[in-house]
Amino acid sequence: MSERTDIIPSYLDQASLKQKYAFFQTLICLSGIDGKTADEEIAFIEEMAKKQGLDDMQLLTDFANKEEVVDGVKIINNRPLALELIYEMCNLAHVDNVLSDAEVMLIGEVGLAMGIEIEKIEQISNWVIDNIVLREQAKIIFEVEE
Repeated sequence: MSERTDIIPSYLDQASLKQKYAFFQTLICLSGIDGKTADEEIAFIEEMAKKQGLDDMQLLTDFANKEEVVDGVKIINNRPLALELIYEMCNLAHVDNVLSDAEVMLIGEVGLAMGIEIEKIEQISNWVIDNIVLREQAKIIFEVEE
């Protein structure tokens, strides 16, 4: 699950409704790009959408056309929001503990469509993975049972 920190402000709060829909349509497309959508992925998206006041997930749930999604994210024309989308895509891709080639490809295509460099996408991805590893280590160190 995505965990915000003080160093990563949310730019989604100030996004237009069209940008928010493009953001969530992208997450929904990512959740099904590998041919299956895990319950954890849907819960991740629904929780984020509710925080944005987008309670009508029906408008989004059937959206899976990759080409339209990649074209649609071009409406996200501010870099901080684009970086936030890449960050959330990386989090979502790891929520079910299975990172597929199709997920990696979509994250790259979406990033490039928004003008984000591959190197920056890799930095974000590595940072997300490092945080996952640190959270898992904390569970072991502090003997947290799930």
